[in-house]
Parts: sequence; structure tokens; C-alpha cells
Amino acid sequence: MRRKDREVSDIKAITDILELCRTASIAMADEQTPYVVPLSYGYELKGDALILYFHCAKEGRKTDILRRNNRVCFTVFCEGEPVQTEIPCNCGYYFSSIIGNGTAQFIEDPDEKRYALGKMFEHQTGKKAEFTRAQADSVCVFQIVSRDFTGKRKSRQ
Repeated sequence: MRRKDREVSDIKAITDILELCRTASIAMADEQTPYVVPLSYGYELKGDALILYFHCAKEGRKTDILRRNNRVCFTVFCEGEPVQTEIPCNCGYYFSSIIGNGTAQFIEDPDEKRYALGKMFEHQTGKKAEFTRAQADSVCVFQIVSRDFTGKRKSRQ
């Protein structure tokens, strides 16, 4: 990372960023064409691994790409208030972000799908919910497992 003064490596601070944000953008490679899609997520940390959970339609471009090539890059990003200065090049936004690389894995086991959907729902709403097998069967659920991620933040000093 070029701006070491903005690097976030403390796992508690990374968790704070994950809690604050609600959307992750996933970058995939569709042959020679990049493809990026924003999705709502849930997450958990297991040891040194960050696991992001997602759901989507059972068919579509995203799932087709991930079945051919499950290597992804992702970012979680929260924009804060604007930074305004007299010098236009110094303007911008305060922000918090995480970027990482990982592999996408489709979750087929019904109980694991229900667990992942529960993690997503809890992160998005702050509430716990139980999902039925029929609800889990109606969607595609996948996770990204990453051991290669870092945070970055521009905040008021």
C-alpha cells in the first residue's frame, strides 16, 4: 500500500469497517473482459480468513463467470463527509474501505445456505432471522474466502 498512513491492519478496525458498510463490489474476469457487480453481504472472521456471504439469482452472468473462474477481487467501501479545501486537488472524501482477493465458493448444503442467509440478514438489518429450506433453495448462495485483505481509511486527524 502506497499510503501507509491510511492503512488499516488491526482486525478490530477492519471489523468496524465491515460493520459500517453494507455493499461489497466483486470484480471477476469474464474471459478477457472485467465484470464488477455490487452486492449486499454478510460476513464473519474465522482465524485469519474473512468470509463474505452473498445471495443472487440461480442463473445469470455472475454465476456463469464464477463457475468458470472463481478467483475474485472485492472491495467494501463507505463514503463519509466531503473534504473541501481551497486547493481543488486536495478535495475529496473521508472514507473507510477494505480490498482483498479470494475465491468464490458456491454453497449447496441447505443448512449452510440457511446459515449464510442468516449472517447476511443480520448484517443488513441488525436482526436475527431463521430461513426455511424452501427460502434457501430458491436462491443461489456463495461465499468469498479471503486471507489476502487490507483496510484503508482517510479520517479526520
